[in-house]
Amino acid sequence: MMEKQRITDAEYTKIWDKPIVHIGVITMILASLTAFLPSIYLCITQGVTVSVKEVLQCWGLSAAAWGALYVVEPITYYTVVGLSGTYVAFLTGNLANLRIPCAATALEVTGVEPGTREGEIVSTLGITGSAITSILFTTLAALIGTSILAVLPDVVVKAFSNYTVPAIFGAVLGQFALKEAKICVFGICLALVLNYGLKLPSYVAMLLCVVLSILFSRFLYNLQKKRTAE
Repeated sequence: MMEKQRITDAEYTKIWDKPIVHIGVITMILASLTAFLPSIYLCITQGVTVSVKEVLQCWGLSAAAWGALYVVEPITYYTVVGLSGTYVAFLTGNLANLRIPCAATALEVTGVEPGTREGEIVSTLGITGSAITSILFTTLAALIGTSILAVLPDVVVKAFSNYTVPAIFGAVLGQFALKEAKICVFGICLALVLNYGLKLPSYVAMLLCVVLSILFSRFLYNLQKKRTAE
């Protein structure tokens, strides 16, 4: 049986990281620019004009609501999806409720550890597959989804609206809790203390949960490594 050949860090950077950064930067810039096309269309065809002050006010409202995610999400998800997965996930959207669960499932099915080279590649494939699938089903839902929802009882529609995301998060939490129970318990207790005990703003609690959970995971890793060495 042939032995698997492992590439060096320099080779991995050359054949994977550098092309990913090059393509990722270009696609993200293009996506950012095309996001302005509807506004440009209205300005050209309807004569709508906006001042710099109005643009900054709108951005300020958006940043106030979602600004914490600018910091929290990249830190939180990078350990699972890696560099390439981060580009794909942020480009296609729906990170928390679709991309990350798909990446986690791909890692679980293949038995690959997150945070490794193999883990980055596997999670990227999982995210890419979910993006292609979601585009197909989103198109289908846009065509016939309204008709289906119209015939469903209100209780079913409300259930879809209120419990889909918590159900996905619960499934992902249970999946990782089976492997890292200590970290799971620590994260839940920390969130409860920060949210209900100290009553911190949600964005502060989220950031602290992420950072402190990472530090706790690192502590457990170093402790296990020390015990193994002894």
